[in-house]
Amino acid sequence: MLEEIPFVRGIVELSRDGGPFVAWIFAACVLMWGLIAERYWYSWRRLPKEAAAMKEQWHARSDHTSWCARQIRQAMISRLNVSMTAGFPVLQVLVPMSPLLGLIGTVSGMLEVFDSMALRGSADARSMASGVSAAMICTMTGLAVSITGLYPVHYFRTRAVRETELLADEFTI
Repeated sequence: MLEEIPFVRGIVELSRDGGPFVAWIFAACVLMWGLIAERYWYSWRRLPKEAAAMKEQWHARSDHTSWCARQIRQAMISRLNVSMTAGFPVLQVLVPMSPLLGLIGTVSGMLEVFDSMALRGSADARSMASGVSAAMICTMTGLAVSITGLYPVHYFRTRAVRETELLADEFTI
């Protein structure tokens, strides 16, 4: 039933042709894009509400200049920064991990090609081409997943820095 959907059919065919590492790459892709979707949702839905609540708490304080007040301000800004950067370490691992999984799949595919060549005692171009093709599917899949994650990771990292600086400015002393 699911294989009737062209996108799912393509994933199944790539997994079948590229070997078991392609399935791991797709799992990393699903996790990465799930985290990206969550970060977009957080940035547009939750962050403005949390920032407004923190600013309201800060402006409700009568003391803004003492050492204690500055520490409270710093803690508020840090709390928002931590919530803005949640999930970044996982995203920053998944993006470079995908091509590495592709490379492992490529190496294992090439080892299978060389192993079959050693068993047959000859280098048949047709059998080598299909093995090399399967090995390259892993590399292509890993690179495609990694490339799609580069911009969102950069976007969220720079947005977190920018939003933290803007919030620090709005929490006037």
